[in-house]
Formats: sequence, structure tokens, C-alpha cells
Amino acid sequence: MSDNNKQKRQIKLGAFLMETGHHIAAWRHPDALASGGLDFAHYAELAQIAERAKFDTIFFADSVSVRDDNLASLSRTARADHFEPLTLLSALSVVTKQIGLIATVSTTFNEPYNLARKFASLDHLSGGRAGWNLVTSNTESEAHNFNFEKHLDHEVRYERAREFYDVVAGLWDSWDDDAFVRDKASGVYFDADKLHVLNHHGKHFRVRGPLNVARSPQGWPVVVQAGASETGRELAAQTAEVIFVAHQTFAEAQSFYRDLKARVARYGRHPDHLKIMPGIFPVVGRTQAEAEEKFDALQSLIQPTVGVSLLSKMIGGDVDLSQYPVDGPVPELPETNGGKSRQRLLFDLARRENLTIRDLYLRIAGARGHQQVVGTPQSIADQLQQWFEEEGADGFNIMSPWLPGGLAEFATLVVPELQRRGLFRTEYEGRTLRENLGLPRPVNRYAQSNHVAAAALAG
Repeated sequence: MSDNNKQKRQIKLGAFLMETGHHIAAWRHPDALASGGLDFAHYAELAQIAERAKFDTIFFADSVSVRDDNLASLSRTARADHFEPLTLLSALSVVTKQIGLIATVSTTFNEPYNLARKFASLDHLSGGRAGWNLVTSNTESEAHNFNFEKHLDHEVRYERAREFYDVVAGLWDSWDDDAFVRDKASGVYFDADKLHVLNHHGKHFRVRGPLNVARSPQGWPVVVQAGASETGRELAAQTAEVIFVAHQTFAEAQSFYRDLKARVARYGRHPDHLKIMPGIFPVVGRTQAEAEEKFDALQSLIQPTVGVSLLSKMIGGDVDLSQYPVDGPVPELPETNGGKSRQRLLFDLARRENLTIRDLYLRIAGARGHQQVVGTPQSIADQLQQWFEEEGADGFNIMSPWLPGGLAEFATLVVPELQRRGLFRTEYEGRTLRENLGLPRPVNRYAQSNHVAAAALAG
């Protein structure tokens, strides 16, 4: 990479928004909006805070169930009521102008045609700012809402996800960019030669097409993924343009970054066309003591039943850790059929630091396995700069401890420090999410095929 390119490369920032904040007890914070999960004005304020700070994206995770296996815990967390993310982002597209809009939609319990249509619509509504976080659902409670007695196996979920992606991408290419001429004089609404029927026949899906939405402003919405297992890495290397990931150490971040960039290159893709954005849980104080005081105040709000239940879900899927001594060691557990990479991360953390069950749930109550940074704007910027400049990240998904205050503090204290160092933009580079992330606009596969065929004939 040339010196000029190094100077131009800047950190990408996403605002990962949860109802009241990422800390499991955020809703109990005295300044948090406890009803935020179903308050549009709350989300509009958050989106506008992030956009004023020139964040690349806002991002919503999602699941399609209420995980009611432990009502004593569930009834003490703000996770049971929230908007469906595509509906919410469609509304937020009206009150924002440039920030990207990314939603999680699972390939396990959806159909490719519906998903392709909804995201293409969001891309049109927003003027080219949509992104799809492609995930495979990983909980039994979700499976029970979709006619399954048992959740699909991990490998089957990823096999289905790969075919699902192929169908969605094919549907997004149903029309050439200039297919809709809408010529009143001639009476021609669209050029029939620029319509393409997919006719997909695969193991998991049979989809004819075409999509009944014109090709979207970005060509395709940006494709995001979050899997870090071996299967997830392969899928990301082939298809993802942004990857959200969790790391506990800088060494882990470097190893993952270098591995994914090498895999991308092996698939004939440019490594810069995959942006790796680890989650960061920042607690910001004007002094170190102030930051630690803020963090300790949040930790004091955790109820033990909530902490144990959170850890149970994250480390073992359906395991119940309440049967083990809370101040005893984290037990050996069978490999989960849920999130395998997160289970391994938590086991490694517990063994590396000799943590008890209580220690471990306190460690993940905010960041849930992502990197936790408690400090001043300068010290937080120092860590982000190191990870960015030393092959640990292309950017970061900011997981505010509580909302709206945690996001506002990062925007007003840390972002200016990054800008002062020349690491983050002061104005958006373009109008679309692709332009701001520095990602290419996909060429329609049919137009590309026609171009290749024409060139062969000419030659």
C-alpha cells in the first residue's frame, strides 16, 4: 500500500443500537429511556446523533422470538419488546439523509424473494443507504415459532444461507439499471430486453423471479455478516462486504483480520472490499476515574439472575448455569448448536483469566464478548488507532453502554479526538452507504455477461 493510500484510509464507524443500551442493566440507568424499545422519537434522536457525528451506519440486531426459558431473568431485562428492524429503518430513512441503515434479517426463517424485495425497497426509500446483515438464527426459541421442533444444525444453516444469498443477489440483478424508461410518448414503460428472470432451482429454494422492484440505487444493498466460525469465515470471504465480529484481545483481532483478508483474496476479491468492524463497548469519562465510576454504577445495577441467564444463553445455547455455584469455575459444556465462535471466545476468556461464573457474567454484561474500553477520549482513541493502523480493524461497531447518553458522549468526546488525529472524516464522502464505506457498486451480472459476449464477438 502506498503512503498516499495509507493517508487516505480512515476509520469506519457504526452505531450498534439496542433498545436502552448494550449493558444488560442499561434500562435501569437513571437517564435511560426505559420504554425506548418501542419509542420512535428515541430512535430518531439516536440516528441523528450518529449522523451529526458522521458515523457510517446505524445497525440493528434482531431475533424472532422472546426467549422465555427463564422468566425470572427475562422479566428483569429490556429485551422483550422492540421494533421489527426493517420497519424501523424505513421510518428512520425519512428523518436522516446520509447515514447508512443496516438491519439483521435471518436466512433461517425467511424466504429470499421477500427479503430481496424489502431491502431493495429500503435502498430506494433511503436513496442508497441500505445494508443487510446476513445471519443464521441460532436459538431453539426462534425455531419453535416457525414450524420446527428442533433448530437446524449449524452446517445446514450455513449451507442454506449460502444458497439464500445467491438467490437474493440474483434477484437484485433482475433489472438493468436503465430498464425503466417510462417513455410517455412511445408508450414503453420498461425495456423488455433489460429484464432478467432468475429461474433458480437449488437444494433449498426454487425461485423464478424477477423481482418486482427496480434495481436499487446501490445496485445491491451492502451485505454484512457476523459469523466468525470456520464456516462463517468462508461465507464471509465469499460474500460479505462488511463483517461485525467480537474480539477480546488485539492479538485475536490481528489474527482474524489477516485471515479474512487472505481468504477474500483467494476468492478473487480485493481485500479492501471487505471492511472488518469489531464491536467496541466504550465507557467515556473526561478522566479515567470518572469513566470507571460510570462503569461501576452500571455494574451495580446487574441482578445476579439476569447475569447468570445472559451467560447461559451466550456460552451454551440452552444450558442452565444456575445449577452450578455462581462463585465456582465455569464448567465444561458440550459444543453448542448456536453461536460456536462466541462460545469459544467465552471459554477462552474464562480459562485464560481463571474466572468464576459470576466473574464472567460481570465481564460480559456490557460488551457480551466484545472489547470493553473504559477510559478518557484520548485513551479510547489510542486503542482504536492501534487496532486500525496495525491490522486489527477497518473500523468499529460502537456499542453504547446506555442510551442516549452513551452514544452522545462518544459522538461529542471521542469522535473529535479521532478527527483531530486525521483518523475519521469531518464530512461524508458521498450520498450512498457504498460511497462512504469505499465499496464498489456491483455490476449487474447480466450486463456484465453481455459485455463479455460482445467483446468476444468483436475480438
